[in-house]
Amino acid sequence: MVMAFGREICCNLDSAESREWLVTNGIGGYASGTIANLLTRRYHGLLVAALKPPLGRTLMLAKLDETAVYHDRAYPLYTNRWADATMEPHGYKYIESFHLEGTTPVWRFALADAILEKRIWMQQGANTTYIQYRLHRASQPIALAVKALVNYRDYHHTTSVGDWQMSLQTLERGVCVTAFPKSVPLYLLTDAEPEANFRVSTPLYNWHYGFDLAAEKRRGLDCCEDHLHAATFHMTIAPGSSLTLIASTEKNTELNGGTALESRHTYDQQLLQNWSKVKVSESPDWINHLVLAADQFIVSRSLPEELEGKTIIAGYPWFSDWGRDTTIALPGLTICTGRWEIARSILRTFARYVDRGMLPNRFPDAGGAPEYNTADATLWYFEAIRAYIDATGDEELLSELWPTLCEIVDWHIQGTRYNIRLDPDDGLIYAGETGVQLTWMDAKIGDWVVTPRIGKPIELSALWYNAIQAMASFARKLGKPHNEYQQLGDRTAAGFPRFWNASTGYCYDVLDGPDGHDSSLRPNQIFAVSLPLDSIPPHSTNSLSAGMRQETRYTPLLTPIQQRGVVDACAQQLLTSVGLRSLSPQHPQYRGAYGGDQLQRDSAYHQGTVWGWLIGPFVLAHLHVYKNPAQASEFLEPMAHHIRASGVGSLAEIFEGDAPHSPRGCTAQAWTVAEVLRAWLAINTVGV
Repeated sequence: MVMAFGREICCNLDSAESREWLVTNGIGGYASGTIANLLTRRYHGLLVAALKPPLGRTLMLAKLDETAVYHDRAYPLYTNRWADATMEPHGYKYIESFHLEGTTPVWRFALADAILEKRIWMQQGANTTYIQYRLHRASQPIALAVKALVNYRDYHHTTSVGDWQMSLQTLERGVCVTAFPKSVPLYLLTDAEPEANFRVSTPLYNWHYGFDLAAEKRRGLDCCEDHLHAATFHMTIAPGSSLTLIASTEKNTELNGGTALESRHTYDQQLLQNWSKVKVSESPDWINHLVLAADQFIVSRSLPEELEGKTIIAGYPWFSDWGRDTTIALPGLTICTGRWEIARSILRTFARYVDRGMLPNRFPDAGGAPEYNTADATLWYFEAIRAYIDATGDEELLSELWPTLCEIVDWHIQGTRYNIRLDPDDGLIYAGETGVQLTWMDAKIGDWVVTPRIGKPIELSALWYNAIQAMASFARKLGKPHNEYQQLGDRTAAGFPRFWNASTGYCYDVLDGPDGHDSSLRPNQIFAVSLPLDSIPPHSTNSLSAGMRQETRYTPLLTPIQQRGVVDACAQQLLTSVGLRSLSPQHPQYRGAYGGDQLQRDSAYHQGTVWGWLIGPFVLAHLHVYKNPAQASEFLEPMAHHIRASGVGSLAEIFEGDAPHSPRGCTAQAWTVAEVLRAWLAINTVGV
């Protein structure tokens, strides 16, 4: 069991509060916290409900403070840090172990000779969280008092209470909390029999003031919060039995904790069964955990014409679904895990949002019109479709998407928003205007774009070439004219050598910018080596023939010597154990630390900060150049250690550029998980 920790982690507060768990519901809602059961983020909570799936995320149940009484001794099982810096109580000291049971976090509390287990999971497709207590071992029953601390606010905010009074209604099996008129009610229920082994008490507007959120303090944000003590559940648990508390926005939810837990386990097992159909060799436990983690990012996004539509949450705990992250992560999260129907749904869903030849970059949390400030998301969309078609041969979907893909190409030729256009002279993509961030290096502080990259960023032309070659292949599959796309590709291939910087032995990052060519060593050039590969080989199940597979292997943009130069430069200056730096440490603007307030963080975001997702393209590029699967595999091994830190069972968004490369940003990031899975699968299917 790779995701297991004993007292050496659980009873060390620094270690226990720096490791976070996550459970999700498939519609954008989630529950998250620390192993120590200590709130450290505004984003922590036992029910962060997606009231307008996949967004409208609202903190409803912040935490449960449990006190167990066993042989007349009280054991507080919870931990709180207060605004005056005091820590009271120290419930983490009773945690004997913590592990993941699939995606379900499990704590074991040692209370003298008793072991009390606690599990947390969510119902798929519903804003419902289950918290189950099971008395694994004891010489007599345990009396458990569970204080429910509630809230009702946007998950990005914090609450400082004034005269806010929520409405509390006692129900047969719990209480209903209504924050204000027309708000969505929160039902706190139990599967215990009323009066037999549980009762509930409701204090009158008992606010707990001053929870200190240490992680927010480090980020330079408001770090103090208040929560309402809505009710206390008094329960008696006999040895060998269990009781479950349920927090839900639905009054008539499943109350049987055993049945709900079995459904969760069955769902996880199905994910692993899908994976078993795809992989061609035995996968280690940490990769299997990533397969389960991959599902946490896949959520519903219904449209009138696509009721079963799907999308991808970019990262937890604070990102929504982003077009760029979705198109990059889709192959690893869905195709590599054998979930082709999900990939198909996402591709169809995003086709509905194409406007002026562009996919949206972001869907605002509060709703409203999508934002289209991205030059690369649309081009990554072609790669996602290519990977899907290569894996499935689904010409029906390809035929459906074909008019949209043609429209996208036409808009790029004639020019679309933000001066995004194909330069007919050299076949390269130009993009950018003052004050707009268009590539994945998109940090912006006020009116300051930290890495504007106006001109011809290298990855845009690499992606464009990849897209045009895919279009030529698609046209042949559908029996449509393909010469136009072949000619466009030839023009880009002829112009791409302009990126080679002979004086440095690697590529320029941007050509034809306001100040000329940018020779900064950044990781974007790695795509010129990793993209033109059939990097996700079709498998025996539902795949194309080997002959058709060859259609996506086309003339590389760089010579073999240049490709090696790119890989070696990235390996020597950008590579770390957990990804590639966004800027060489030798550059005068390099920032090796990431932290502080938003200005400090965003100014370092792409100026040396390590990005985990880039380890995938690097590994694929290295594999292509050196043809050494064993060595390529070694580059992924540190992720097997990282999966036990930060977001337990998942992979972080970013890391500090300087050693020891501490994890920062989101604790669970879609494209990091996706690209590690994709790279692992590619290494282990070489020659298949």
